[in-house]
Order: sequence, then C-alpha cells, then structure tokens
Amino acid sequence: MKTLKLYFATNRKHDGRDRWKPTGYLTRFSDDGAENLRFGRLELTVPEADVRACLAEDCGFGPGNGNRLAGVLAQRMKKKGALAIEAFRETLDPTKPDTQQAAKVFGSQAMFQELQDEMRACSDVLVFIHGFNVSWEDAVASALALQESLNQPDAGKPAQRVLVVLFSWPSDGKALPYVSYKSDRTDALASGGAVGRAFLKMRDFLLKVRTLDLRGRDQACGQEIHLLCHSMGNYVLQAALDRLYEHTPGNTFPRMFEHIFLCAPDVDDDVLEPGKPLGAVHELAQHVTVYSNRGDVSMYISDYTKGHPERLGHNGPARPVQLHNKVHAVDCTAIVTGLVEHSYYQDGRINQDIRLSIASVPFDSPLRRRTRSPDLPNVWAMT
Repeated sequence: MKTLKLYFATNRKHDGRDRWKPTGYLTRFSDDGAENLRFGRLELTVPEADVRACLAEDCGFGPGNGNRLAGVLAQRMKKKGALAIEAFRETLDPTKPDTQQAAKVFGSQAMFQELQDEMRACSDVLVFIHGFNVSWEDAVASALALQESLNQPDAGKPAQRVLVVLFSWPSDGKALPYVSYKSDRTDALASGGAVGRAFLKMRDFLLKVRTLDLRGRDQACGQEIHLLCHSMGNYVLQAALDRLYEHTPGNTFPRMFEHIFLCAPDVDDDVLEPGKPLGAVHELAQHVTVYSNRGDVSMYISDYTKGHPERLGHNGPARPVQLHNKVHAVDCTAIVTGLVEHSYYQDGRINQDIRLSIASVPFDSPLRRRTRSPDLPNVWAMT
C-alpha cells in the first residue's frame, strides 16, 4: 500500500459534525462565508500497483494516464478507512477582521510552516485550482493524480519533487454540465476573494522566507512555487487578481510563482492582453504558459452559455502579438485524443511538458517535441 498526502485550502462547508476532522466537504460555501478558507491536510491509502499501472499506461499521446489514475483514486476514497482528513485548527473571532484579532491562530500559518519544511527538503510546491462541475472527491482525486504524475522522471533524469496544494471551491459536481455551469460560474466569482486572500497570505509568507534567506538565517533550498489553473479555475484566478490588486501597494503584483500554467482556460480569449482582467498576471510569475485545444468539447458548453465562441482554452490567445514576452501559448490540438479533450493536462506529453517547465528545461528543448511559430516566438504547437 502507498499513502498519498495532500495539503488543501477550501471555502466549502465541511461534511460531518467535527469541522476539524470532517468526512469531506459539500457543494456549498462554508458557514463562515465564501471568502473564509479552511486549511488542512489529508492522507489516502491506495494499492501502489494501481498507481504504477496508470502512470505507465499510454493515454494515446504518451505514457501516463493521470485521468484514469484520478478515477481510481476517487473510487478508493469511497472505501472505509482509506481516507483521513484533518483541518488545521484555528482560534479567532469571526466577527472581527484579521487586524483586530486579540489572540489569533490561523490554519494558514500551520500549513505554510509545513510547506516551508517541505521546501527545505527540496520540494517545489504547485497550487492547483480546479474547474467547474467538480465535487470535493473528484477535486482531491485530480490533485493527487496530478501530484503523482508530476513526480515522474523524464529522459532518464530524476524528477523534481513537487508537492501539490489543492484549492477547492464549491463547484456543483453534477452529472449535467449545462445545469451546473451557470451556478459554478457564480460560485467561482465569489471564490475569487478567498483565493485573493490566500495569495496575500502567501505573499507575506514568501516575503518572510526570502528576507530570512537574504540575511542568511534560513535556507529554503532554492525551491519554487507554481500555480496551475484548470478550466473555470482560471476565472477564479481572474477574480482573485481583483482582490490582490486592491491590497497591493503601487498596484504592481509581487512575483510569487516561478510558473503559472493556464490549462484549458474558460475565460475570454483576449483576457491576457494589456488592460484586460488577466493582463497583469505575468507580474505574478517568471513564466506563464497557456494550453489550448480546438477540439475541447467543454469549451462549447461555455460558448453556449456565454453566447459567444471566443474562449482562451479553445482558440488560444486572440492576438498573440499583444501578449507580454513572459507568456507562451501552446496549441495541443494535434495530439490530444479520446475523452480527455478538456483535462489533457493530466496525461501523456502535456503533463510531461508541464514537468519539463518545472524542471527548468528550455522552451525550445527537443524533449518537448513542439514547434515554434515562425512569426511569433512565444507561440507553439505540440507535434
């Protein structure tokens, strides 16, 4: 048996009587409100052979079937005793703002301290924001599958250890995506404030760590923090930047991430241009990569409900020439096949491309097997 560990933050309402040791989380906001987060960790035991089999399976565009692994893990979570969840305890007065708390202990402090210890042990951290129509169980399964996939070696090189931190918002997780889409979009917008607050806490944490490093009193092992947003999770990020902008001196975002991966983004295709909602996202990271797929059926659901077809995850950026030079666009249409046309970031060569970025492999490396546009140096196509 193998024990998989996952850190998480959520604004979902807990399931069960004990909020600190819940049985899971529901499809509505916490009683504390949409902007209040609960931080925690969980462990899931799973047969190691099942994990190895999924990671070795060819998904149709390379080895590694993360989507199948997510399904295996979701089923495993239903087995009694396989899953243990613990939220970090906190002491605070919910009627007062953070600055007026007398004796406060925040769950975020405990989690960030553990993450700092993990980074000292030479692990990168990747924050994962899932998309629409995703239950708590499916969010956990996807995050754990992503974590296992990202820790695979490439081209005979040892893998860069990566620890995934899940942010889960109350997506409906219903069987009918047309029904849940509009509800999820409203909840995604409301969840932006919670993510924005988490980013502010992360900013303060990183400022403390990096200051200590400069003074020579602490060592963070030079590890990096990354962000991956999938589908409507990109809309959550868009709303989060509004909150971050309000609390950022000089209105210039601090660099908090090494890489930001926007996977199948369910946002407008011009959103990364100057003056648009994600036009300054490059300030948060050293590199930003957008993955799109013109065969993405879920983008058609978004097109239908929004009334127009221009989605970033479907066609890629509307005017690539207007993007900041930190932003790279990758068209995955030529290789994505089967039923994973929307969640392809979990599988095969797309997941490998993300791993190679985390490992600081150059964008034009032959290991990536993608071609650069002759006219636009930051536009690529998987081949």
